[in-house]
Amino acid sequence: MSDEIGHHCGIALIRLKKSLAYYAEKYETSLWGFNQLFLLMEKQHNRGQDGAGIGSMKLGMPPGEAFMFRERSTSSKALTKIFGSQHKQLDKLFEDGKAYPEFPETIKEHFDYGGELLLGHLRYGTSGAYGATTCHPYFRKSNWPGKNLMVAGNFNLTNVEQLNQKLVERGQHPVFDTDTQAILEETGYHLDAANDRLSSLANDEGVEGEMLAKWIGERMDLAEIFSDAAAHWDGGYALAGIIGNGDSFAMRDPLGIRPSYYFEDSEVVAVASERAPLMTVFGKEMNEISEIKPGTIVVIRASGEVQVKRFADDPARRTGCSFERIYFSRGNDPDIYSERKNLGALLVPQVLKSVGNDFKKSVFSYVPNTAESAYYGFMEQLRMVRRAEVKQSLINARKKNQMTDDLINELVMDNWPIGEKIANKDIKLRTFISQESGRAQLVSHVYDITYGVVREQEDALVCIDDSIVRGTTLKKSILKILGRSKPRKLVIASTAPQIRYPDCYGIDMSELGKFIAFQAAVALIKERGYEGLLSEVAKKCKESLRETKPVFTNHVKRVYENFKASEISRKVAELVSPPCLRQETEVEIIYQSIENLHEALPDHPGDWYFTGDYPTPGGYRVVHKAFLNYYEKKEGRSY
Repeated sequence: MSDEIGHHCGIALIRLKKSLAYYAEKYETSLWGFNQLFLLMEKQHNRGQDGAGIGSMKLGMPPGEAFMFRERSTSSKALTKIFGSQHKQLDKLFEDGKAYPEFPETIKEHFDYGGELLLGHLRYGTSGAYGATTCHPYFRKSNWPGKNLMVAGNFNLTNVEQLNQKLVERGQHPVFDTDTQAILEETGYHLDAANDRLSSLANDEGVEGEMLAKWIGERMDLAEIFSDAAAHWDGGYALAGIIGNGDSFAMRDPLGIRPSYYFEDSEVVAVASERAPLMTVFGKEMNEISEIKPGTIVVIRASGEVQVKRFADDPARRTGCSFERIYFSRGNDPDIYSERKNLGALLVPQVLKSVGNDFKKSVFSYVPNTAESAYYGFMEQLRMVRRAEVKQSLINARKKNQMTDDLINELVMDNWPIGEKIANKDIKLRTFISQESGRAQLVSHVYDITYGVVREQEDALVCIDDSIVRGTTLKKSILKILGRSKPRKLVIASTAPQIRYPDCYGIDMSELGKFIAFQAAVALIKERGYEGLLSEVAKKCKESLRETKPVFTNHVKRVYENFKASEISRKVAELVSPPCLRQETEVEIIYQSIENLHEALPDHPGDWYFTGDYPTPGGYRVVHKAFLNYYEKKEGRSY
């Protein structure tokens, strides 16, 4: 993805099942859990750079002692800052003689993150402000142990206003309007109710004093609490958290939009947004990591027992986010790597048609680096196609007794797919540009090319991209730079289909008017005299937003209905091609088909960005609002 699009957030949860002394003896440090949390978060750093936060809980602390802790930061190097500051505090404890590395019990007593429960979060903000107070974990405190709630999540809810209104109708006074606050308070409401009900039962049975909190905690049913709390949540979410009674949990939305994984062994239970970090950090095989099923909650009881329960009905279908697989998740997950290679391979027929099936006069590459896995799959398939052609030509030549050295050289040696590294990204320059007010001229230099690998006006240059969202970087930077090689034809092939509709479940791309595919469709509408269509769509969107019942019709689809995908692709190529390039080089944009997308990602059919078919009613509200924002020339997110 050449455009910079915000990632999903990342979550991490670690529950140690042994005493700190066990880890000190086996791993030579009482801080094994704390260090594993850092590694698990660092391995998911791709998921958010707006900030980070950590939380912890110490089990079995005596009354009067603090037992839950939290630290958050919005620094550009939040992980380094948070974990560095905690290590400084630990060093100070050692210097002051309050804690000793060889005595794990002193670490637990005096170091905030020397507990058995550790929670981490990496934030990319998809709504709300950008301050430390908006970073996870969110913490709801109480003097009653079982009413303490710490939660971190990867999510976006589309109906925050309605959820907050429910809180107001109960007599509560919500301060924030973010979906995080709505989740925290709604869950807290049902958590409080469960505690109060159990407290009343305990009183009836004569349970009191220090035994009361333990008695209530043992009877707490988190699946039931979250079933009530999440009944009206519209969106995609993966949550992890800690309850003050010693329970911890991880859960996933009923449609499986957001991902989440976990494993359990004799030493630890760990949860993360992605599978590969768990494999790397804890040395696990792929089959040892379990996916949290949609609509289920994994509960780690204070006793260490792990329970997996449903908190929502089993959905008729899953709509796992396809963008996770195309771009956002780390590509070292074995399944994701294979899927991305398949996405690249499925582009081969379109690309070969574009370059006239001329291997000898084509150079194949990729841009940006995130498209590398797809490029490998593309090249493998390309070579297989060429190998089949060569084999058939040799068979035909042998039948006609025309086998010669010149023919073999032409077929095998001189007409084989050529792969090159053509584009190089300057990370330091991008960092500088993000801090510079005069960006326009600098943006064109974010990428540079490898000179001399394309023969001027003779070779076609094909670059695999993983997705094209706004097309801004293509127009301002990539195409200009690739054009310096002066190919006879320049082809950008996207492993994702045309992105036509906004996301509202965790990706920061909700401004419809900024999508290059939408811009292309609008340009075609105006060229062909269909201007009245836009006002008709706006009218339908307004009517839909006034509906009180759920709407499952996407009126914005009408923007595209008069055009073939190939027509929109040609218009996209026209819009992103700099005039100076069009004079010398033909530019073509190729997109993946929806059918090929589903073939490559059979277990992740969430494709609303491309098809406009949203999995929840909130998606249709967002797309209609996004169109009205465009039509009325309003900027900002549509949720």
